[in-house]
Amino acid sequence: MDVVVIETMALGDRSYLVHDGKVALVIDPQRDTDRIEAAARQAGVRITHVAETHLHNDYVTGGLVLAEKHGAEYLVNGDDHVAFDRVPVTDGQVIRVGRLIVKVLATPGHTHTHLSYVVREEGHDGGPEAVFSGGSLLYGSVGRTDLVSPHDTAGLAHDQYSSVRRLVAEAQSDAALYPTHGFGSFCSIGPASRQNASTIGEQAVANHALTDPSEDHFVAELLENITAYPAYYAHMSPLNAGGPGPANLGVPDSVDAAELGRRLDAGEWVVDLRHRVAFADSHLHGSVSFEYGSGSNFTSYLGWVIPWNQPLTLLGPLDEVEKAIRDLARIGIDSPDAAVGPNAKVLDIGALAPDHTQASYPHSDWAGLVKDRTPEDVVLDVRRPDEFAASHVRGALNMPVYELLGRITELPESRIWVHCATGYRASVAASLLDRAGRDVVLINARYKDAAGVGIETTP
Repeated sequence: MDVVVIETMALGDRSYLVHDGKVALVIDPQRDTDRIEAAARQAGVRITHVAETHLHNDYVTGGLVLAEKHGAEYLVNGDDHVAFDRVPVTDGQVIRVGRLIVKVLATPGHTHTHLSYVVREEGHDGGPEAVFSGGSLLYGSVGRTDLVSPHDTAGLAHDQYSSVRRLVAEAQSDAALYPTHGFGSFCSIGPASRQNASTIGEQAVANHALTDPSEDHFVAELLENITAYPAYYAHMSPLNAGGPGPANLGVPDSVDAAELGRRLDAGEWVVDLRHRVAFADSHLHGSVSFEYGSGSNFTSYLGWVIPWNQPLTLLGPLDEVEKAIRDLARIGIDSPDAAVGPNAKVLDIGALAPDHTQASYPHSDWAGLVKDRTPEDVVLDVRRPDEFAASHVRGALNMPVYELLGRITELPESRIWVHCATGYRASVAASLLDRAGRDVVLINARYKDAAGVGIETTP
């Protein structure tokens, strides 16, 4: 048995191609299925089965499209209400994929109908095992249990406690563990580990969900650690139950200057993908900053902040626009328009709409705040409330970036110095404030460096 990991770092998820050298099972595929097909071609295997651990809340699945294209069996929990043909599977069922034996286990917790799959290669000694746990058992923690309904959260947390124990009981101690979430995904909760691989046995002695002897204590701790999750999650499970179609990953023709200016004047969402400092120095008035780059959480925050199903235009170098279109397709934001300019690598913002007003706002660091802040100025912290509660600049206001758009009018009419943990969320917030005509300064610095220049933080 060989397991090929297809990682989606932008969402903190993994998909898997599991094969015996001839045929393959795909587990939890992302919507851009070309990556999985490339992995199958490289391995020289045929995709015969596609399986979902659950109806995903953080991305649009490519499972149906992949199964239909390859004539594969599409394994989905028989208790899930879906609008497409699938092979309904249930707890305890065993499925053969070439020399692989796949056992289906009901592991409710992340959702009511969540499944895990224990896979082994047929052999005289039982063969090595691999456990594909989806949003159940993760590296160091478990999948969050508050995505179905507030009324179900506590009950699902109890289910999660039982499910991870069942996984440990059903699998070999040396079985490799392959979760879908837990690599930065907002679908995980609790003290998730940064490790890149693990086994069932390692988790049995290190994962708090398995080492806590008190179910009630585990549940209380899990509920206490629940934080906000992206607003677009509300749309993912219904899209997946309806049977999403293929993603369109092509870059459209660039909109011309007049049309781009019209969209900006009309208040449409025009997203600038350039570095946040370049945006602050010069941008088209009315555009907003969502810097594209590794580790930026671009997809999650754009889907969280910008209202769902609104016209969207991307501004950026061609290569970044191509990547952004792929990332956004994974969360159901299809076919955004784009303005890329004549240079494929560098964006000349002025050339895109030469007759449109350009704007700018200052950016600084913590030392600049100490030097230039006046008594009337406001320090705005756009991190999550739990981050703010743990430590914050004394006297700062807290308004999470994902709430800012609907709450800008609550802020005082004074200069606003905006910060977050690294500068990324602050750059989004600064652009929203600038778009609303507010006097803003971007603190492009890490929060942990604030105390080093004499800024008082609490507690």
